[in-house]
Amino acid sequence: MHILSAISQALKLQNSILAKYLIRNVLIITAAVFIVLGLVIFGNQLVSVIKESLEKGIPIADLLPLVGFKMIRDVPLILSLSLFLAIILAISKSYKDSEAVVMNSLGIGDKHLMVFIQPVVIVIFIFILFLTTIAVPWSKQQRSMIMDRSENSSKFSFIKEGEFQEFKDGDIVFYASKVKNIDGESTQDMEEIFIYTLADNQPIITLAAQAQKYTDINTKSVYLRLKDGTRYHGFPSEMNKKILNFDQYDLQIINGEKRQSTNIETKTESKPTLDIIFSSDTREIAEWQWRLSQPISVLILSIFAILLGKTSPRGGKNLGVLAGVIVFIIYNNALLIAKSSLERGDTLPIIGLWWVHLLVLLIIFVFYAYRHGKLSQLIKKPF
Repeated sequence: MHILSAISQALKLQNSILAKYLIRNVLIITAAVFIVLGLVIFGNQLVSVIKESLEKGIPIADLLPLVGFKMIRDVPLILSLSLFLAIILAISKSYKDSEAVVMNSLGIGDKHLMVFIQPVVIVIFIFILFLTTIAVPWSKQQRSMIMDRSENSSKFSFIKEGEFQEFKDGDIVFYASKVKNIDGESTQDMEEIFIYTLADNQPIITLAAQAQKYTDINTKSVYLRLKDGTRYHGFPSEMNKKILNFDQYDLQIINGEKRQSTNIETKTESKPTLDIIFSSDTREIAEWQWRLSQPISVLILSIFAILLGKTSPRGGKNLGVLAGVIVFIIYNNALLIAKSSLERGDTLPIIGLWWVHLLVLLIIFVFYAYRHGKLSQLIKKPF
C-alpha cells in the first residue's frame, strides 16, 4: 500500500517543476552522451566499412547505405546506454547539489523519481521497440542484399585479368592472362590459365589454354571449365610426378553449400518479426526474444539507474557511472549468452532470455532493500 501511495503521489506531481526539471536534465544528458558515443562508434563503423570495401571491392555508391544500415543496427544499444547513464548522472547531480536532500525532506524519494522519468523512458522504449522489431531487421536485410551483390560481383563471380587470386581459403591459386566478361558477370571467358592446388598435401599444377567460369544453378557453386590443358601431379623435377592431358576439366573454386551456410544467421536476423514470432525454430525464437529484450532492458535499467545515481555529496564523483557501465555490460553479455544457449537448444524457449531480466529485477529489489535498510528485515522475515 505504501508503494501504491507513493506512485499515486508521484503521478500527481508529474507536472510539477521538480519533475520537469528532472526530465529536462535527463533529456539533455541523454542527447549529449548519445552524440559522444555515436561519434565514436559511427566513426569506427565508417572506417570499418571503408576498409571492408577496399578488401571486397564494394562500389563507392554502396558505402553510405552500408554505413547507414550499420548505424540503424547500433542505435538501440547506444540509445539504451545513453539513457541509462543520463539517469545516473542526473540523479547523481541532484545529490551532489543537495537538491535531492531537499526533495527527500519533502517526502519525495526513489519511487517518486522512478515515476517522474517514466515519460522519457516510455518514449525511448517505444522507439527502441520500433527499431529492434522493424527498422533493424529491415536494415540488416538491405545490408545483406548489398553485400551479396558486391560479393557476387567480386570474390564469388569476378575473375581479374593478370592477377593472382586465392580461392577456398588459399587452397587454390589462380591466374589468367586474359579475361573477357560475357552475359553480365555470371560468365567469364579466360585464356592462358595457371592454377596451383593441393591434394593430399601434394602440389598440382594445371595449365590450360582456355577456361570459362560458370555458376551451378542448383548448388550455387562456382566452377572453372578448363579446356585443352595439362595437370602436373608434383613438381616437374620430381621423379614420381604424373602428367595428365585433358580436353575439358571442371574445377570447383567456390563451395556453394559453404557460401550459403555463412548467410543462415544473417537471414534469420533480417527476417520480419511477425514471420518468426510464432516459429518453432530455436534460432528464430532466440532472435525475436532478443529483439524484445533490448527495449525491455530499457525499462529495467531505468529503475536501476535511480538507485545507482543515489550518492552522498562527499561520495565518489563517477562511482555511479562506473558501476552503471559494468552493470550494462554484464546485463547485455548475459542476454547474448542466453541467446546463444537458446540457439543451441540448451535452454527451453519458455526460459529463453527471460531469466536474465528476472535476475536483474531480483538484484534491483535486493539493492533497493539494502539502500533503504530493509535487507535485514527481509532476511529475518522467513525465519
